[in-house]
Amino acid sequence: MDLPFTQDAFFALFGPYNAVVWPLAALFYMLATVAVALLFRPSRWATLVIAGTLAAMWAVNGIGYHWMVFRAINPAAALFAAVFVVQAILLIALPVRRPALRFRAGADARSAVGLALILFGTVLYPLWGLASGHGWQAMPVFGVAPCPTTIFTIGMLLTGTWHVVRWLLIVPGLWAGVGGSAAILLGVPQDFGLLAALALLVLFTVGRASGLPFARHAPVDA
Repeated sequence: MDLPFTQDAFFALFGPYNAVVWPLAALFYMLATVAVALLFRPSRWATLVIAGTLAAMWAVNGIGYHWMVFRAINPAAALFAAVFVVQAILLIALPVRRPALRFRAGADARSAVGLALILFGTVLYPLWGLASGHGWQAMPVFGVAPCPTTIFTIGMLLTGTWHVVRWLLIVPGLWAGVGGSAAILLGVPQDFGLLAALALLVLFTVGRASGLPFARHAPVDA
């Protein structure tokens, strides 16, 4: 598949972008830490904090990265920006309209996978990037770049009430497929994590639809 930009042009975007948004990147790491802690103290307030944190990340990715930066080398980024902003709106609107939504880390497979993806998106993703020779100036950064943010988002949403979060997982699932191609086409090996996240998301979606026990997440799904 031919891309409308080169590998060098893609990586060249991150230096100026990361330099401008680094305070947001640091803030999102702090908010992510709070969000993970709230998984172990589920409540209506915790749900709104977690959803608001995810919404802020997706808004920054849509407007800051896709519209203001990535669009310079890829015309499709305008569409990506719109979709990311829609996801940010949904992350605010659905939790407000669906008060039954809760995020909770429990002793079940979905929670374990969710926490593993959270760890990958925030810690292992940047470490893999550094090990691959990508410094801060040429690396997608969690919270302000789409791929690690998507992995983290899928992990967080997998801990939520299924009849609500299944709708919020559609856009992250689609981006996992689109962004996962960067692992091969652009030499971003840590983006294989996106493809793994997509495969796990499909597994739990099929398992939940089939009523298989491993896909349940009681009492959140009750």
